[in-house]
This record gives sequence, C-alpha cells and structure tokens, in this order.
Amino acid sequence: MSSGFDTFNPVVDNAPNTTVQTNGEHGSKALKMNRQKKFLQESDEHFFITQKSIFCTSVHMHYIVYMGRHSYPDPESVITANHKLLASVSASLDEAREVAIHHYSKSFRGFSAMLTAEQTQQLSEMDSVISVFKSQMNKVHTTHSWDFLGVNSLYQYNQQETEASSDVVVGVIDSGIWPESESFRDKGLGLVPEKFKGQCILGENFTLSDCNRKIVGARFYFKGFEAENGPLESFNLPFFRSARDADGHGSHTASTIAGSVVPNASLFGIAQGTARGGAPGARLAIYKACWFGQCNDADILAAMDDAIDDGVDMLSLSLGPTPPQPIYFENSISIGAFHAFMRGIVILASAGNAFFPGTAVNVAPWILTVAASSIDRQFSSNIYLGNSKVLKGYSLNPLKMEASYGLIAGSEAAAKGVPAKNASFCKINTLDPTLVKGRIVLCMVEVLLRDDRREKAFSVRDAGGVGIILVDPVGQDVGFQFAIPGAVIGQAEAKELQSYMAIEKYPTANIAPAVTAFNTEPAPAMTMFSSMGPNVITPDIIKPDITAPGAKILAAWSPLATESMSGRPVNYNILSGTSMSCPHTAAVAAILKSYYPSWSPAAIKSAIMTTATVMDNSRNPIRRHPKGTQALPFDYGSGHINPIAALNPGLIYDFNSNDVINFLCSIGASPAQLKNLTGDLISCKNPLTSSYDFNYPSIGVSNMKGRTSVHRTVTYHGQGPTVYTAVINYPQGVRVAVYPAQLRFTQAGQKMSFRIDFSPYKSSNGSFVFGSLTWSNGIHIHCIVYMGEHSYPDLDSVITANHEFLASVSPSLDEAQDADIHHHSKSFRGFSAMHTAEQAQQLFEMDSDISVFQSKVNEVRTTHSWEFLGVSFLTNNTNREQMPDLTLWVPLTLVIL
Repeated sequence: MSSGFDTFNPVVDNAPNTTVQTNGEHGSKALKMNRQKKFLQESDEHFFITQKSIFCTSVHMHYIVYMGRHSYPDPESVITANHKLLASVSASLDEAREVAIHHYSKSFRGFSAMLTAEQTQQLSEMDSVISVFKSQMNKVHTTHSWDFLGVNSLYQYNQQETEASSDVVVGVIDSGIWPESESFRDKGLGLVPEKFKGQCILGENFTLSDCNRKIVGARFYFKGFEAENGPLESFNLPFFRSARDADGHGSHTASTIAGSVVPNASLFGIAQGTARGGAPGARLAIYKACWFGQCNDADILAAMDDAIDDGVDMLSLSLGPTPPQPIYFENSISIGAFHAFMRGIVILASAGNAFFPGTAVNVAPWILTVAASSIDRQFSSNIYLGNSKVLKGYSLNPLKMEASYGLIAGSEAAAKGVPAKNASFCKINTLDPTLVKGRIVLCMVEVLLRDDRREKAFSVRDAGGVGIILVDPVGQDVGFQFAIPGAVIGQAEAKELQSYMAIEKYPTANIAPAVTAFNTEPAPAMTMFSSMGPNVITPDIIKPDITAPGAKILAAWSPLATESMSGRPVNYNILSGTSMSCPHTAAVAAILKSYYPSWSPAAIKSAIMTTATVMDNSRNPIRRHPKGTQALPFDYGSGHINPIAALNPGLIYDFNSNDVINFLCSIGASPAQLKNLTGDLISCKNPLTSSYDFNYPSIGVSNMKGRTSVHRTVTYHGQGPTVYTAVINYPQGVRVAVYPAQLRFTQAGQKMSFRIDFSPYKSSNGSFVFGSLTWSNGIHIHCIVYMGEHSYPDLDSVITANHEFLASVSPSLDEAQDADIHHHSKSFRGFSAMHTAEQAQQLFEMDSDISVFQSKVNEVRTTHSWEFLGVSFLTNNTNREQMPDLTLWVPLTLVIL
C-alpha cells in the first residue's frame, strides 16, 4: 500500500517526462525497463502492465522483511547477508538479487522484495527475521501563517539564539525540492554542521551545485513504488529521477519549515507579502520518497533509515496511510519513527484529511501528530448578481470578468441523454454547449472527498462557459483555482443564488477576482477536512496532539507543477491540508531544538502541547468549520500551537523509549509485537503499569469503571524557586482532585510527581467527556469571567456587583477594583481581571459563575501564518526571561462506564 501527502486534493506533478542514469545507493541502481521485463518474462506468474499499475494475478507481492538492530560492520555486509537470506527461499542468488527492492542497512536491518506467500511464510519462521508485512501506500496530506503565529518576532528576539538554529537539520520526507527557488537560498548561513553525515545524491537535472548550505542533503527512493506500480514512465506524467521536485508538494512543505526570507511573494498577486519559513536559519535534508502523490512504505522506511544515520535532528512527514491506522507493530512509519525516537530525533507527521471521527493517522505516541486549522486571512471572490446583491464566495481566482454574464444551473444544461442530476455535477461531456456557451454555470459537488473540482471547470470551459460557481461545503478551507473565472460558495449562498435564478427571467452575475483580507475573525478555526480522533489504536492517547495553520498557506512551488494551476507556471502556490500544518509545527520544534539542544523529543512535544491555546482571536473557544460547533480535543488535541509560550513551558512531561515499552505492555502487546517494533526481545515488567499512567502530556481514560487514579511526573524548567497550583476544569459527571494540589520547586531540573483522582458520579453512556488540568505558578493571569444574562437595572449596578463578587476571592474590595480590566455589563454580565490560578479556581466553583477562562493574545501582522502564531515576538525581544510566564494546560478525556 502507498502513503500519500496530507494535502487536500493532492497536486500531480508536471515536469518533463525524461529519465537518466543516477548515482548513489538509491539512485544509480535504478530499476531499468529491460531488467523489469526480464523479471516478468522469467516469472511463472502472469503480469498485466497498465498505465499506472503492475498487477500480479497470483502471489508475488511487495513485502518488507524487518530484522531489527544489527552488528554488521558496514552496509555492504548487511546487503550481502540479506541476499543470502533471500536466496534461501529463492531459486538462486541471482533471483534473490532480482527480487530485492530495498535494503535497510544503517539504523536497523531488513529489506523489501517481491515475494510469494510461501516465501513470506518461510522467512517469517526464521530466527533472524522479526516480522514480515506487506508494503503499503501512503498519501500526501495537502489540500500567511507565520505572522498569525507570531514567529517573526522570534527572530528579532535574540540574534545569538537565532544563529543557533542554523545547527538544526530538519529531514523532510516528501516529493523532493526545487532548489532554484529563492526560498532555498543559503545567504548568511555558515558551514554545514559537522554532525550531519548525509549526501547530495546526483540524479536527473540535479547536480552537486543544487545542494548548498540550506539544502545540506538530498536523496531519492523509487524502487518500492515501481515494484508495485510499474515504471515511473508508464504514468505518462512529468517526473525527475532525482531529488528534484516536479510535484510542488515537497518544495511547499520544506519552505514552510525553513525557507529563507523572500519579499513580495504571492500567487498572481494574491496573499502578497514576505514568504518565509518558521525557522529560516535551519538546514534541510531532503528525502524524496513520493511520486505522483503516492509514497510507498518500503521507500519511506529506506528514507527513514538513511535520515537516522545521516544525523538529522527531526523528521517531518506530511503523508500517511489511508484510514484506519494500521497497528503500530505492522506500520513502517511507526516502526521507523520509533527507531528515530530512540536516537533522539523528533518525529512530526500530519493527521490526515479524512474529515470524520476516528480517522486520524500517524497516532503512535512517539510521533507528534498535527491537525489543521485556519489563520486570520481569507481570499474572497465575491459574486455580484444582476439584482445588485453580493454573494460571498471563496477562491484563488486571479481572472477578471469585464462584464456580467448569464447564469445557468448545470442541471438545466444537460447534454442529450444525460440525466439532469448527473449534469448538475458538471462532469466532462455532461453539459450541452448550446445552453452553456457564454454563461456562468452553477455546479454541485457529488462526492465530497473524491470530486475533482478543477475538472468541473474544464468541463464548463470546454462546453463554452465563461465562469463557474461551485457549491462546496469545504470551500471556506480550501483554496481552489479554476481554468476560468470561478468561485466557491456555501449552502446559504447557494440557496440565495438559486432563489434569484428561479425568480429572474434572465439572471446574470459577475465573478470578481480574489482579494486578500487580513486580521479576520474568528481564527483559528478547525478546518472541515482535518482528520479527527479518537485514537483507534490506543484511545488513552489523545490524538491529534496539536493543531497548526493548514488552510490556504503560501509557500514555494515547482514551476513545472502546473496541473493545479490550470497550466500556469508559478514559483509560489497556496495549498491547504494537514500537509501544511505539519511543517509549521516542525519549524516550531526546530526553534525549540535550537534553544534547548539537550531536550528529548518528548520534552519538545510536551512544551508544544502544554502551552497551546484553545481560544481564537475573538476570545472565544475554537470552533470547527463548517457549522461553527465548538471544537474538542479530538479536533485539536491540546489546542492551537503557541510558539512564544512553548519557549517557556515551565513544566515538562518527559518520557523515553522504556516508558513507551511499558505503555505498550499495558495495552497487551506481546513479546513478538514488541520485537517487531524495537528489534529486541523484551519481556514486560510485572506488575504492569496502567496505560493511562504513561507520562504523556495529555490525559485520557477510555474505560473508566469507578474511581480511577492517574499519575504524572513533571520536570521544572524555569528560573529559581516557584510554586505551581493546580486548576481544574471539571469533565461533566466527574469529580476531580489533584494530590498534591501544589508543586514546590527549588531549582531547574527538579522532578515532582502528582496524582489525579477521578470520581465519576454519572455515566457518560459510552461518550467521551472533556476537561482540563492547568498548572500555574502563581503569576497573575488575565482571565475572563462570563456570567450570562442579567437583570440589573443599569450598568453601574452590574459593575458594583462584579466588584463585590471579585472581592470574595481577594483580600479587599480595593484590591478587587485594582485587579479588574473590563466589565461586561450590557448584553450580558461578566468581567475580566488579573487573577492567580487559585482565585480563578475559586471563581469557577461559585454557583453564580458560568465559566472562567484565560484571555489569550495572538500577534497579527502581515503575510502571514508565522505572525499569526506570534513567532516574530520571540526575535523582537532581547531577553527570553522577560517573556510572560504562561500556564501549563493538559486536556482530560474520559469515558465513564
């Protein structure tokens, strides 16, 4: 099976269809056509070659043979041993060499090969073989973010700290890179870090000069893909047999992580501003394992084997399997990621774009799993009707209509013999040119997840239409470009448009070019496409872990990837998907690694998760598109990433590979399964620890039967003595107590443990209930106290009552009056004030209080996701210790039986 990118509507590349000899372990030994034909002719099985796939009608299939750690002195010795092992179940050593696809010879031992079921059975029974499993395919998960995140201020914060980030090497497993992009210039960067041992592998249109001090390594892998799908040439699509990107996806993700600063970047003038990665000082190591939007398991595992051995600091994978998630012990990404985790490498992966509950992938606890949310920027392409009304539309439409044109619904323009319903979807050859010519066509989406939106525009254009209006519920989150002027509208706008078309004898409209609006509210919001929890493998581990900008992100592109651009070459493109949110989080992880080089992958994960926010920029809880329902931890995990706060997490929930093993034992993993994952024979300790006692930075109990105690240990990362106080947001139907309720630290690095007692008093009927635990070190934080409607006669009466209410948790009325910030006294009652965590908890428990939550601030500046995230703040300040102390927030997710 293959993996693919986490981009909504994957983009197919469009580079020249040529091939060359390549160099290097994964380049020079390219699977040549004559070799493949020889193999097909000699096989007893019958193969059928189609444009995209090579199928065996009997039993030869692509399998991964995993053998764990090894003690061979060099990769050549491993490969020789692999061939001998494979020859023991083959007719000869020559045949063994023919059927072998990949050799894993660095970080662990194994190989992939075309095998029969009988051969896989024989291999699986050998003592040296840990596991044999089928290679799967994964999809890429694509569909102004740094300003929204505020990352720009990180780099004005401290020049010395910024320069440290240049020692961080981020490995990107994707579709390659377009090295000529301005985003990959190496101006101002020093020598390649000595710790990095990777290579720049030569290939088609890719030479040593294409690597530099920004692109410090480049490799490519295609054998697994070709073994299952046939030669790359058979697809009749552009590609390069090298690390060069003809797809665009890999360039987009890499530049989001560590792209250099590029002024005046835009897509046809849309989203114009400065393009930059979140960690522009970091280095990039490129591992191309994806072709035409698909990434083969065996190729991915080969890339991870190399990346671990090369010495990357982290790996970013904007790709994943089709749901449901395979179990950890039989999933190449989970296995490779575990080996990386053991070597101190941070692994980040996209959660997927499958819309529905339980579809999140890459959910192993040693992977940081990223969901996608919006930023405070919208691209509107309004529709001006003949009755002077304006409908709000969305698109990346750069084309201007010089006049208004007639409107017609696709269902009213069916070609002869085509049912009206079929024509409403505007598929190829379903529209009547005599009815469509010179008009704007209203089209519908048939299958939300599979419809090709751009094909509909081609259909309208080919029938003589001049514009398209598409009714699509995901249009708000995904930026579409059409071959003709076009806009996407929601159901409410569609209803108004259809009403106008029904009443007006000659309805007309004009579709305006897209305009960019900044500082929009509310943001962030969870995108409709972002895959959701719960974690179907281990539900006590809340997944996804975090959300980050993943809607309509501008980043570098391959100018040869023109299919999604309606044939127009561009250097920067706008994409949506968890493919985009994953590199945002990878950049923040790179920043943390540069500040704290000794931190473990789990510590970096904890800092990112426990400092996240669950509030949007309108000071309301984050919601989910398209209906605006309140988002939950299964949507966003711990919340929306907050890079500024992550630099000062205060407390860290750390864990190592031994803790992971204990967790897997607690959920019933067998010795054979543990050997599958680790490569070592491991026995579980007795007694087993509870699965919910794994020291994860979120807390989940998926099967609560009566009173339950959960344990955690935190490590203090701060300056000087301090006291943290627990604040609880109670899950419905559960009493919660924390022991001790205060943690007193005297010095950095000190560890303390605590216990959380859950006492359910009402069943949740199999549903999850949610709450949170916040640790605050007594610093006054800005909280909003919301108290609902009121019956006071005037504003002064409300304010007086608010002061008296606040005085009940303050030393005096005067202090209460000093602490208040705002009074909400007109449409509803409430106030905001500077509270300690203890005061906030006391207010929360009062009957008259409806809710208490922390007021959050998002820096909003320019082009733009990094400023939306507030990262520019971190480089604008001269002393990290002067940044505000923030609370440590942990979501609670429970099922009460």
